[in-house]
Parts: sequence; C-alpha cells; structure tokens
Amino acid sequence: MTAPPLAQRPSKALLIGLVLSGLLALLTLAVMLVVGGPVGFGLSMLLALAPLPVLLAAVLSLDRLEPEPKLNLAFAFAWGAGVAIVLGIALTFVGQELFKAGYGSAVAESVGTVFLAPVIEEALKGSALLLLLRRRQEIDGLTDGIVYASMTGLGFAAVENVGYYLIAFGQSGPDAAIQLFVVRGLIDPLGHPVYTSMIGLGVAYALTRRTAYRYAMVPLGYLAAVFLHALWNGAASTGSLTLLGGAYLVIMTTLVLLVAVTVNERRQLVGKMALYLPGYRHTGLVSDADVRMLTTLPGRKAARKWARRAGLGRAMSDYQQAATELIMLHLRAERQELDPTRFVLERDAYLGAMAQARRW
Repeated sequence: MTAPPLAQRPSKALLIGLVLSGLLALLTLAVMLVVGGPVGFGLSMLLALAPLPVLLAAVLSLDRLEPEPKLNLAFAFAWGAGVAIVLGIALTFVGQELFKAGYGSAVAESVGTVFLAPVIEEALKGSALLLLLRRRQEIDGLTDGIVYASMTGLGFAAVENVGYYLIAFGQSGPDAAIQLFVVRGLIDPLGHPVYTSMIGLGVAYALTRRTAYRYAMVPLGYLAAVFLHALWNGAASTGSLTLLGGAYLVIMTTLVLLVAVTVNERRQLVGKMALYLPGYRHTGLVSDADVRMLTTLPGRKAARKWARRAGLGRAMSDYQQAATELIMLHLRAERQELDPTRFVLERDAYLGAMAQARRW
C-alpha cells in the first residue's frame, strides 16, 4: 500500500542493519561451503530451505488482518540469520573454552548446549525485537511481537540447520543428514520461533499495555525463551525419548497457546472494526457492505479475488489495509498513546488513502 503521509518511513539504521545482517549470513554460508565442500553444503542447503516457504507462510498467516511492513520482517529474518548466528557461535565458543580450561571438554560441551547456547542465542535473537522498539508504531498488539520474533527465529534456524546437517553429512554421510532433517526440519521446525516468541510477547505487552508491571514482561519473556530452549537442548542431549517427548509436548503446547493469542486478538480487532467503521458512513468511504467485507477474513479474500478479476486488485488491497490501519489508530487512542491533534492528522491520512483507493 502507498503509505499515508504520517506512516513511518524506512530508516537508514534499519536498512543498514538489514544489509549488514544479510552479508553476515552470506559470509557464514560461504565458510560452511568452503569447510564442508559443495556436495555436503548443497544437500544441507536443500534440506534447510525445503520447509522454509511453508514455515514463513504459516507465520505470516497469523497477521493477515494487518500485515507488518516487509522491510521490518526482512530485517528480523536477516538479523536472526546473520548477527544472531555469528555472535551466537562466537560467544558460545568462548564460553565453552573457559569451561573447558577448568572442567574438561565433556562438561564444557554439556554446559554449552544446555546453558550457554539458550542464554546467548535468545538474548541475540531477542535483541531484534528491542531494536524494533524504535519503530513502536508497528507493534500494535501481541500478535506483532510473535510475528517479528518468529521471523528472527526462522532466520536463525535456517542457517543453524545448514551447519548441523553439514556436520552430520561429514561424520556419517547423506543418510545421517536426512535423519537429522526429520527431527529438525519436520518434527520440530518451529522450535526457535516458539522460544523467541516469548520475548516477542514480553516486548509487545510492554508496548501495548499500561499496567505498572508492563516492562517486567520483557525479562520474564526472555527467561521463558531460555527455559524452553534449554529444556529442548537438555532433553535432546540425554538421548532419552521419554524426556525428548516431554520437552516436545511442552513446546507444542506453547505453540498452541501462541496461536490462541493471535486468534483472540484477531477476534477483538474484528469486533473493533464492527464498532468503529460504521461511524465513517457519512464520509462516503464506508458502506454497510464494506463493513461486512472488512470484518471477516473470507469476505476480505473474496473481495480481493473479485477486484483482481476486475483489474482493481491493488486498489482493493490498499483500501483494506488503510481501513485496518484506521482501526488500529483507534486502538492506540484507546490506550492513550496519541494526543487529539495527532489522532486527527493520522485519521485523515488513512481516510485519504481509503478515498484514493476507492477512486478506482
């Protein structure tokens, strides 16, 4: 959608962070290629990327009513694949070396897997959410925090999985890499997104609530992410199917709860649309049919399908997006995040975008 005049523009810092993170990710993959060889690297890349389109589609489907800016989503993904991976490897290696000097290799490896990796990796992935705080207007609810955190987790997991598959290939051949893919790519492909979503929930809660303890939810979310990550790593390191099954059950239960949060927020947003949109009938920009269309996902999809057949697909998408942003503006006003002057300016900007779309 053509952004309304008051929408946040892409910042130089965000663009620089995206480019640097992307370069670090490419550099990491290049090192893996050199070390592992073209055959092993090619198979590992194929296995790591195979489930990614489905996982990305699943995460983005959580936020269909009010999609986040593509640049922000790309930054979150690249941060996980680049900065978080590189610093995570470096800091975990340093920590393991320190433990190795005093306690030996076996202890250092266990500590690195169960303690250091979760603590360091979740802090690095979660830092992407903290950086996006500067663009707090884009985080309107808990769902946004989950989506950004999940994108960071997917980026991290994609590059990390290449490394794991490559190690398995080097040690035992392609069969070992494929067996590992079954666990990491098919059974537990959403581990990292689920862990980091705890931080996303904490950050989003701090931004969208006015309770006295709201900022305490950020460190609590981080501790929850570390706990889930350590639980899975610890269970996997024991080799016990019982412990692994228990950890998997906890993580999948958390995933179900995250989806429930997004469904509940979507229901609330639809309710607010039904409340506020009829108040704009007098502008000529919203009719009763528009309200019915905008307040259901099937109605929105059917309207876009009809518009594409009529050659008006972009106009319909712009109209739906501007109308949704208008309701999000009302929700921000409910939370007392806007002064009256700012509300009027942004409201008129979104109404202008809706009017421009309807002219077609």
